[in-house]
Amino acid sequence: MSILLSKETTFIVQGITGREAVNLTRECLDYGSKVVGGVTPGRKGREVHGVPVFDTVAQAVEHHGGPIDGSVVTVPPAFTKDAVLEAILNGIKLVVVVTERIPRGDVAQMVEVADMNGARIIGPNCLGLIVPEVCKMGGIGGPAKDAAKAYAPGPVGVMSRSGGMTTEISSSLTQAGLGVSTAVSIGGDAIIGSTYAELMPLFEADEETKAIVIYTEPGGRMEAQLSEWVKDNNSRLPIVAFMAGKFMDDEEMKGMSFGHAGTIVEGVEDTATEKIARLEAAGIRVVERIDEIPTVVKEKLGVTA
Repeated sequence: MSILLSKETTFIVQGITGREAVNLTRECLDYGSKVVGGVTPGRKGREVHGVPVFDTVAQAVEHHGGPIDGSVVTVPPAFTKDAVLEAILNGIKLVVVVTERIPRGDVAQMVEVADMNGARIIGPNCLGLIVPEVCKMGGIGGPAKDAAKAYAPGPVGVMSRSGGMTTEISSSLTQAGLGVSTAVSIGGDAIIGSTYAELMPLFEADEETKAIVIYTEPGGRMEAQLSEWVKDNNSRLPIVAFMAGKFMDDEEMKGMSFGHAGTIVEGVEDTATEKIARLEAAGIRVVERIDEIPTVVKEKLGVTA
């Protein structure tokens, strides 16, 4: 089992003829993902690595002959909202938004429409998600051969606000012989489609997942929401967290945008120190270094080797 993806998952790439999207499509195909179409208005009839290109999502769905599970959206920020709404209103239930610098008002509307239609958004400003040796949506892990090295199947779910750290953490788990059930780059913006707490019920229901690792940063409310969810739901999953920014003084942090657009430290409750206290109060272990993660996960799982 896994969350969100399976070997049967089909998806399209919106903005497929863009340079980065062409590379992303190749990487997903090489990994074995089922990319069944692409959309770029005015480019119908073309192909990208053998994937047919259409003017609209409706055309792609019609050509496929039935529902399409997902879409990876790579279009410029000014057009992202329209692309996401088009996908959702054509029955697509999983939308991975790679694009960054989307206006917050647009993202809020996207998330609201997704909720109203039973769809889920991952991102924006993310690299996507991967189930090792099964499927990947987005640029997560890079080329297929690199993704195969970093992501081996295993019992640990990974969630991270940083795309690069998603792979870094997963690679450390793979090298330690643990491996990953599903890894999700959730996005670094202030408003995103799926937070830690919103993904937790999926991991909780996944029999293959035995533990969770998160990478997080100062700023925002996601860690507080996760802590509340864990306590309220008496989660069965041990969680290990790595917090960036612990080396900085709390006073220095206030008002600072830390790495991602979503990590603006507005007050004491947004600092690394306060977040760590909240996480630990919920029974979530916070480690000092990335290389500590596999050891602590093994402790939590009772693995001796």
